[in-house]
Order: sequence, then structure tokens, then C-alpha cells
Amino acid sequence: MTTYQGKEFEQELDERVIEINRVATVVKGGRRFSFRVTMVVGDNKGSVGMGVGKANSVPDAMRKATDKAKKDMHRIALSGSTIPFEVTGKVSGAKVLLKPASPGTGVIASGSVRAVLEAVGISDILTKSLGSANMLNVVSATMKALDKLKTPAQVAAERGKPVGEVLPFWESRKRNG
Repeated sequence: MTTYQGKEFEQELDERVIEINRVATVVKGGRRFSFRVTMVVGDNKGSVGMGVGKANSVPDAMRKATDKAKKDMHRIALSGSTIPFEVTGKVSGAKVLLKPASPGTGVIASGSVRAVLEAVGISDILTKSLGSANMLNVVSATMKALDKLKTPAQVAAERGKPVGEVLPFWESRKRNG
């Protein structure tokens, strides 16, 4: 909920289902089935969150996943319609490489990575998914890579230097990858 001039309203969020998986627990009488839903929620302006929900029915699992994703919202450092520099995220056996692209390129990515990037609001990017194809790990690796991104102001603050000293390095890093 966001407050504007004394009135509360809920922000319009982009909710994307990435995976609905039937999972089983082995009990004394046999197998007990339930559902695991992986969702991504973003505002298309630089914030995104991922959630996983488990329940006996799909709608309940989706509701749980949505709630967790909304609580897990992260702010991502963007550079226009792309990312500021090349970055890699790794979770278990899944590795995701994200590269900035020039305007008009579009989102060159697989289904699960594309869902995360479009929910963030990135419209020009090149990606490569390496290693495991497990969707949950691929999405987690994408989120981890996006969390590594920083703005020039953040880098300058960490180094204790003015932004002007960091920007020449920043521009060369963007060009060279």
C-alpha cells in the first residue's frame, strides 16, 4: 500500500507465474501430492521480488507465492532500459549471465529469465543461462545477479570518492562489459 494525499492505494504490480509443479511427499499410506508455484512480482520500474508457495491446491499456492514475492521486493539499479554492466549470478548448478544491450535490442532470454527481467522493467538485455535448467535455481540466479548491480553513486559512496571520479571508470566498464 502506498499513501498519496491521505488516501491509500495499492501499487499496480506485474505478477508472472514461472512454474507450477506437482510435488509428492511419501507417507505411510502412499504418496501425498501438493503443488509448488514459483512467481515473480515487479512494478516495471526497477523493483522485483520472487516467491515460492506450496499448498494442496494451485490457487492457494499462487496466493502464498504472490504474498512472499511482494514481501521480497528488491530495488534494482538500472541504466535506462538496460543494466549498467555485465553481471553473473550463480545458485547451485544454475548460472545466469546478464549483459547490457543497446536500445532496440529487446529481451534476449529464456522463459523464466525473461519473466524476471520484464517484471523489473528491463527492455534491452542479452542473457545466457548456463549449467542446470532447474527453473527455481535459474530464477534465483537471475535475482542474485540483479542484486549485484550498483549505481555510480553507490560505488562512489563505498569508495569514499565523489561521483565524478567514478564515472570515467563506469563508462569504460559499460562499453567493455
